[in-house]
Amino acid sequence: MTSPRIKLHKGDLPAGLSFGSSVAIDTETLGLKPYRDRLCLVQLSAGNNEAHLVQLDGSDWSAPRLRALLLDPGVVKIFHYGRFDIAVLKRWLGVATTPIWCTKIASKLARTYTDRHGLKDLCAELAGVELSKQQQSSDWASASLSQQQLAYAASDVLHLHGLKAKLEAMLQREGRMAMAEAAFRYLPERADLDLAGFDDMDVFSH
Repeated sequence: MTSPRIKLHKGDLPAGLSFGSSVAIDTETLGLKPYRDRLCLVQLSAGNNEAHLVQLDGSDWSAPRLRALLLDPGVVKIFHYGRFDIAVLKRWLGVATTPIWCTKIASKLARTYTDRHGLKDLCAELAGVELSKQQQSSDWASASLSQQQLAYAASDVLHLHGLKAKLEAMLQREGRMAMAEAAFRYLPERADLDLAGFDDMDVFSH
């Protein structure tokens, strides 16, 4: 595979950019608490070996073109562990992202032969790609992001379209596609529960 094209944008997506009918999305934040830890970067890809990274400075959350894309009902948003990203986007950009497809949920329903459902594991098995997680814990609020940070951030979205296709085939083979779609529809509600302080509770438990 040729080296991916990575484009960094300040504050919003550029005008006229289209991702087609589906877009892979990931976020980078200052920590793992969506209400406390601010959104710093939103990564997006159309599955064409190109990643667009929107850097947010913490003062201007308007991002009209990014917000419009997140709200567009005609564009499927592909996440890995969408529960976290959807909560982050809701908290900081004020949008309820929809419709959603989550490769982590799909993996848990389709790949019942393993308990390894991280993006690194999925890419290794289904895409034959080894991801580096070296930059996972770094200062994403820095005004100047390193080339290593940009490459790491892009890698989290470049393979999601391919993973979605593989996982869809597995879900359909096992007759679990309808269950996956129901779980995807529930994700915004689960994210709202997280933001309301119920992030450590299984509301369906006894």
